[in-house]
Amino acid sequence: MSPDPLDPRIGALVRLSACIAASDEQAVRIACTECIAAQVPSIWVEEAILQSYLFAGFPRTLNAMREWRRISGTSAAREPSAGAIDGWRAQGEATCAVVYGKFYEKLRHNIELLHPALDEWMIVEGYGKILSRPGLELRLREYCVVAACVAAGQDRQLHSHLHGALNAGSTPEMLGQVLRALQPVVPQEHLLRAELLVARVVGK
Repeated sequence: MSPDPLDPRIGALVRLSACIAASDEQAVRIACTECIAAQVPSIWVEEAILQSYLFAGFPRTLNAMREWRRISGTSAAREPSAGAIDGWRAQGEATCAVVYGKFYEKLRHNIELLHPALDEWMIVEGYGKILSRPGLELRLREYCVVAACVAAGQDRQLHSHLHGALNAGSTPEMLGQVLRALQPVVPQEHLLRAELLVARVVGK
């Protein structure tokens, strides 16, 4: 039995994430337009754009949100009062533990050896303040991270987030479909490397 087809909204969302990470503004503009055509919920799009600054940098995120505002005609919703750092830390630890599963403690140890500040920022800023936000479920967030890593050729992080997508509820078949959805916007050699990584991750 063949797997269920990928939701067109997810396909449009991951292509947008890939374009933000590694393409020009015209490609981002086209991807935003595709999200509207596919009826991707605005909150999904905005959360995918916001989290892209962790994987693509602030300038690309600003440019992407500018394109989305212009094309969608929507205004930014008012944000609730910022949470306390300790709250972000607790949320970040919980989300990071889901994504990394049995490798969580090893990850924390390894990142702290690189620099304690990187460990703090990863947990509080990355997994707490950003990736634990409401509005987009963790599985979809991980698909968007996978797309960004594939597009940017960041194979080491891709390997981790392929595990993360599976830990967050994906299936290997759905991961394969996410990669196939990226074909129009990602270099073929990047996709081939990603497919090999999926096979390695699933085979473990």
